[in-house]
Amino acid sequence: MRVVFMGTPQFAVPSLEHLTLSQLEVVAVYTAPDKPAGRGRSLLPSPVKKAALALNLPVVQPVSLRPAEAVAQLADFHPEVIVVAAYGKLLPQSVLDIPRYGCLNIHPSLLPRYRGAAPIPAAILVGDAFTGVSIMLLDKGMDTGPVLTRAQIPIASLDTTGLLTTKLSQIGARLTPEALLFWSRGELTPQPQNEAGATHSVPVTKEQGDIDWRLSAIDIWRRVRAFQPWPGAYTRWRGKRLELITAIPLTGVQAQEPGRVIRLSTKTDGAQAGFGVATGDGVLGVVRVQAEGKLAMSAADFIRGQPQLIGEILPTGG
Repeated sequence: MRVVFMGTPQFAVPSLEHLTLSQLEVVAVYTAPDKPAGRGRSLLPSPVKKAALALNLPVVQPVSLRPAEAVAQLADFHPEVIVVAAYGKLLPQSVLDIPRYGCLNIHPSLLPRYRGAAPIPAAILVGDAFTGVSIMLLDKGMDTGPVLTRAQIPIASLDTTGLLTTKLSQIGARLTPEALLFWSRGELTPQPQNEAGATHSVPVTKEQGDIDWRLSAIDIWRRVRAFQPWPGAYTRWRGKRLELITAIPLTGVQAQEPGRVIRLSTKTDGAQAGFGVATGDGVLGVVRVQAEGKLAMSAADFIRGQPQLIGEILPTGG
């Protein structure tokens, strides 16, 4: 089967690699145009482009798939199916109509829950116990097409967006070749999504990482995990950013004014935390931090070097 693969970030790379190891023929890889990065603003290729070049696959980087020339170029590859994984562009109907077996999308959620751009942090933010990967047929909507197959995994208490993205990318990579095979044989029946259960996720912004200490310790703990690695959950101390990389909600610790930094007793269940911060409901134990311009370190080491932080009230953002 001739496959055109479309993807951009690291999430898509395992799927591309697994497809090349299967019986499928990847005839072209579409990815976003190179972007300027760093102080020199040199052009940086996407992770998918790097992987495709390493695999000696043709790479195409159109700004848009809507022009007739772009559609014609894609059609010239004669794809029997198009596989999409976090490509970053909606496919127009003229593209959806090209392949015999349609366009399959690898979406990191249990559709119809969390359609849209940021399903992984969305699942962590609301405290879902499970998430997964859905292999769906694309239509003109945003993740609204029927689902061919899905796989579910639990969300662990230590899972961040970064860790969960890695897990789901591997699951999607293993699921896709099998789904393509069964779909091409007519052995999968597309299941329409239940619109009544549909929810949507929107892109995370940098401003969302600014911690509002009036929220509960549980809510802030979820934000620390959901916004790792980007944009990070952060506060400010002495005018500089202080990012919380790892944290845990504590029990058995007396709450104080939201934002107040407190010393923790070794008798609490936050023994691994270096210090605590009072919230609107409970205390958040801080395990690992990164001060602006510094390397990440344990909160215990940080507080040993900055003992004056104890008793301070951190500013409320949000």
